[in-house]
Amino acid sequence: QVQLVESGGGLVQAGGSLRLSCADSGRTFSTYGMGWFRQAPGKEREFVAAISWSGGSTYYVDSVKGRFTISRDNAKNTVYLQMNSLKPEGTAVYYCAAEVLGRGTVGAGGYSYWGQGTQVTVSS
Repeated sequence: QVQLVESGGGLVQAGGSLRLSCADSGRTFSTYGMGWFRQAPGKEREFVAAISWSGGSTYYVDSVKGRFTISRDNAKNTVYLQMNSLKPEGTAVYYCAAEVLGRGTVGAGGYSYWGQGTQVTVSS
């Protein structure tokens, strides 16, 4: 059974950094593609970053390229999102998700499992 638990959110000033973590308590984490999504108040959930099962392929939304880095440690059943140079428009609830095909995908519909989310607030 896949259970995803995010951590690492908080309040940060613009220009600052945060590292989000998402841990899975199941036994199949290393076979799943993983993604990060975010949802700001009054807006739809949007794709942020994804990584394939091996970590060999990564994908980012254009607005975070060069500032965010997704990575994974399969030995720890954990995926990370390092966020640098944060902007106020990055304020949102951030969710991690797992997709069983292992490729990592930008579409939310491809993900079968979701965490509960962690709040990130970027002050100006």
